[in-house]
Amino acid sequence: MSQPPPPPPNQPPSDQPPSDQPEPKEPQKGGFGAPQDPPPGGFGAPQSPPPGGFGAPQSPPPGGFGAPTPPPPPAQGPGYGYPQTPPPPQTAPPAAPPQQPYGYPQTPPPAQPGYGYPGQPQSPYGAPGQPQAPYGAPGPYGYPQQQTMPMQPQAPQGGSGGGKFNAQIAIIVAAVVVVALIIGGGVWYANSSGKSDDKKTSADSGGGTGGKGGDGKGTGGTSSNGQEKVPASTASTPLFQIPAPAIPKDDTSVTTVGSWLTDKVYAKSGVAEINGYDPDSGAKTWTIKLPGPVCQASRHTTESDRTAIIYEPAMPTKAEPSHGCSQLAAIDLDTGKKLWTRTIKSGDQPINLDNVTVSGNTVAAGSTSGGGAFDISTAKPLWAPKTTDSCYDSGYGGGSKLVAVRKCGEYGSTRQLHIQTIDPKTGKVISEYKMSPGIEYASVVSTDPLVVAADVGDSAGDGSGISDFFSIDNKTGTLRTKISAPGKTYAARCDGITRIEYCSSLAVGNDRLYIPTEEHDGSGEYSRTNEIVAFDLATGKQTGQRADAGDGYTITPLRMDGTNLLAYKRPPYDKGGQVVTIDGTSFKETKLLENPADQSVRDAESSMLPEYAEILFHDGHLYMSQVFADKPSTTGTKDYLAIAFGTK
Repeated sequence: MSQPPPPPPNQPPSDQPPSDQPEPKEPQKGGFGAPQDPPPGGFGAPQSPPPGGFGAPQSPPPGGFGAPTPPPPPAQGPGYGYPQTPPPPQTAPPAAPPQQPYGYPQTPPPAQPGYGYPGQPQSPYGAPGQPQAPYGAPGPYGYPQQQTMPMQPQAPQGGSGGGKFNAQIAIIVAAVVVVALIIGGGVWYANSSGKSDDKKTSADSGGGTGGKGGDGKGTGGTSSNGQEKVPASTASTPLFQIPAPAIPKDDTSVTTVGSWLTDKVYAKSGVAEINGYDPDSGAKTWTIKLPGPVCQASRHTTESDRTAIIYEPAMPTKAEPSHGCSQLAAIDLDTGKKLWTRTIKSGDQPINLDNVTVSGNTVAAGSTSGGGAFDISTAKPLWAPKTTDSCYDSGYGGGSKLVAVRKCGEYGSTRQLHIQTIDPKTGKVISEYKMSPGIEYASVVSTDPLVVAADVGDSAGDGSGISDFFSIDNKTGTLRTKISAPGKTYAARCDGITRIEYCSSLAVGNDRLYIPTEEHDGSGEYSRTNEIVAFDLATGKQTGQRADAGDGYTITPLRMDGTNLLAYKRPPYDKGGQVVTIDGTSFKETKLLENPADQSVRDAESSMLPEYAEILFHDGHLYMSQVFADKPSTTGTKDYLAIAFGTK
């Protein structure tokens, strides 16, 4: 797993009140990012692509268009456990990406040959199909560790989706983007009652039938105990794609973190802007221009579809690669309006903010130098964290509750983290759990129920930021249980150093924690696979529930759907990815969507690694996006900021 960003430099705390920040000037008519017709050449785009573009009619390759490509003879692949994709043509390796300025998410490693592709080294877990025992079981404490909306899809113009855009997209791109969610990665969490933080991905109960066999056919209906419907056909088609934006010539990479889905719009950060798109056609509906790149974005929204971001006051230059992430703003996703901008100062100097979240109608932002909370509608200051010479709020987790990670202790001494559930409107501490002294960083995985991840004693050893999960009672602040998560066994990850809420590849619901195992040998030749297992947040023990990805697939939790778990399955080299729903009781897996197996589509999909990309799914629509815009590939391939798929 890739390394998290380096720790930020220590900065003096402050209790200074926020001050107004003048709004950026309106963009010039026709300027970069202004509403315009979607560019040509993309798969599924609602326009005529250029010759050879995806969706253009053309002669199929030998064996039929979209037919599985016979695998080449086995060859030595990358190291064990590394995400894999089909090997690219022999070209010079891309240069290592430069170090990002402070406050930026770090560029992940390049995409690797696909899961299940011939040529993978044999797993130390043993013979194929025999995962290391006890695979998925919690290891000893301290073991070295590892980390909403209904809509009708439209068929893409220019063909049935069988055309091809360049088949080598992003496989040899050096910097695949880091997240979220999105969770994660996208990363999406729900509380124990099964209600999502986002009303459009929350779920009611229902019943229905799943697909029949492997033909992608079904009778329609809803998956049990969830809102997401099983379509009549689970086979998806490309809806649209958003081309990678141009970046300033002095830059090699610019952050584009942030994506949201409402009843009206799919919104995605670009270079110094946020754009709203029609969720079916991809037509641009609005643009919010910004003076600099988006540094951080809350994944939570209010009931009225408002959220918050942090951005730079100017574009990076070669002379000044970062202007600091000092601008805090609230945006209305449905109307495409920036509601207000504020700065938080230490003396006369704006504070560089590390993270931002939304809980109820409160925007909370934090950093090592201080933070603050504002009403998302009016920008009225609500409260500021109490700062002393030895304590500060390093960040917040939002959603249905608001949780602060407060660090106390002099620099250079043994410090202690206080996990505080606080009132979003007043900042009053409702409950507090004090972690063992010496734990330097912690991430908020879920606020209701409260789950925190930490690397205890720096024992993870793999950059995942997780050696243990802590299940905490919100009302009393007492520890319910601790779950050990050995990195050689589990594949979840968090960045609690600066981005308190950035965890991926995990979900919380039904008073359980769902995490994937590391990939291991499958039952087929050269096959790799993994599983999702569940832990009880009251006892810390495994429930015995296990969802297998299947040979050649790797499975990653996305979010809860009522009592069901939604997961993305990254495919082997000759198939398309899937979204499945997993029943919270029986753990029965039902397919909701399967992407085309055409190589060109697979190549685009494989550039959106689930542990780094932002992935959103609702009502048969899958959106995958990058959080970095990079310089164009030198191979002539077309890079994409986001891609969307939909079922009928």
